[in-house]
Amino acid sequence: MTKSDTANKSYLYETIAADLTHQIHSGVLVSGDKLPSLRAIHQHYKVSMSTALQAYYLLESRSLIRSVPQSGYYVSYTLQTNALPNASKPSLSLGNENTSSIVSKVYDGISSDHIMLSLGVPSAALLPLPKLNKALNHALHTLPEYGSGYEHVSGNPKLRRQIARLSATWGGKLTENDIITTAGCTGAMFQAMIALTQRGDTIAVESPVYFGILQLALSLGLKVLELPTHPETGVELEALKMALQKNKIKLCLFISNFSNPMGGTMPAGHKKEAVRLLAHYDVPLIENDLYGDLYFGADRPVNCKTYDESGLVLLCSSVSKTLAPGYRVGWLTPGKFTEQIRRVKFATAISSTTLTQEAVADFLEKGRYESHLKKLRNTLSSNSLHYTEAIRKYFPEGTKISRPKGGFMLWIELDPRINTAELYDQTIKRKVSFAPGRMFTLQNQYNNCLRLSYGLPWTTELSNAIKTIGNLIR
Repeated sequence: MTKSDTANKSYLYETIAADLTHQIHSGVLVSGDKLPSLRAIHQHYKVSMSTALQAYYLLESRSLIRSVPQSGYYVSYTLQTNALPNASKPSLSLGNENTSSIVSKVYDGISSDHIMLSLGVPSAALLPLPKLNKALNHALHTLPEYGSGYEHVSGNPKLRRQIARLSATWGGKLTENDIITTAGCTGAMFQAMIALTQRGDTIAVESPVYFGILQLALSLGLKVLELPTHPETGVELEALKMALQKNKIKLCLFISNFSNPMGGTMPAGHKKEAVRLLAHYDVPLIENDLYGDLYFGADRPVNCKTYDESGLVLLCSSVSKTLAPGYRVGWLTPGKFTEQIRRVKFATAISSTTLTQEAVADFLEKGRYESHLKKLRNTLSSNSLHYTEAIRKYFPEGTKISRPKGGFMLWIELDPRINTAELYDQTIKRKVSFAPGRMFTLQNQYNNCLRLSYGLPWTTELSNAIKTIGNLIR
């Protein structure tokens, strides 16, 4: 079998699995329904029996179906009945309540003997550490002076070529010259914000929003306008349009795919319209695309950058959420702001880390990244179902749960009488950590919400940790 045959076979079984997953999640197939036989799949999709079997194995690994000996395959997943969290309705006034104290408290609670449902990174158990070590060792012995010298200010050219190649998966047409490497996605956002804003400027973000973005804005003396956001479709376009009309907004910053913490994804049409609106008002967009590669369906979602014709969209990303958090390898596409970004990078960092850039470039060049992502996506998709089912089982009736189609964040809305910051103080004593909702805003809201990361392998211990939180809520 040739390499292209293998790739095609892989694509076919994933397509079959995606089709059946959609039917299960949409309620066309419900728990207890018998699935078509392998022979029926073989005939309908015109694939081999082994490809049909691979598709069913994949669905089994995601806990969507089960095999009954001498009978066939049956749906085992119960369609989620919990309501979605409410769309956010932040105040249109600028937020000014610093939440650094609660952020510090959660991060000070990080401990190896705790169940860290609060951390927004995948478990090391889900990462290809031995292969990464090989790539790092190879870089050490092949780079001039063992990688001890400075890189060019734009970054490792091999890495930038690989990133440009990957952009085709979301409809991008980047070259290595369109990319500047950074110290993680946070470094990319930081450099873009320094280059494009001055103290006292206003930026617009989704609400709730990743607390790191809020901390960056505060450190630069920026004002933050939080926009209404839907848990499935992201920032509401009408709210964005009104904000652009009524406020002097210097830039917008959105996580358009599988947002942190809500998990929503802007539909392609919304992204296109958002880019059009921002171009009309000549407002730059910093697009955080940390989670775009962690999709659960058949296709990767496009980015706002896909529709950028004016160079106003600065796409920021990294491998911190998919491959190696501690390597701090990130990048951005500066668009029309290339010279400003280069000057900021040179002034604040001079260059990116030589060794880890080369190691990641080697990992991508040899095709290992795509193979790793397939396994990671399968695991995270299965995890999301396990975690959701445990929340439905152990949390009080009326709990609202997000339904992300990628990434590894669940946003949970509880009874308004529950204060999750106080709940955190109780769970941490039992060695269970989560992220209180109050961390993700500069306004007095989301006090009854929390974020859970399903980036940890599913175990009985994890199920018991979720049960612990549920019991304390009750």
